[in-house]
Amino acid sequence: MAKILVTMPDDFLNRVDGIALTEQRTRSELIREALRSYMRRSSITSSEKAAKDAELLETLIG
Repeated sequence: MAKILVTMPDDFLNRVDGIALTEQRTRSELIREALRSYMRRSSITSSEKAAKDAELLETLIG
């Protein structure tokens, strides 16, 4: 597994650590899950936009 360095404000990191503690997870687990969730939403949004664009194109072409 690769390691990365991420810079964030102290107050934001404190909030991340608080959530991790509440959920009994490590900081890394929480950040990985947040990124997975973001990537899933981003993928869905891209797919929905592609479908709408295809529909518009079909309407324009006739």
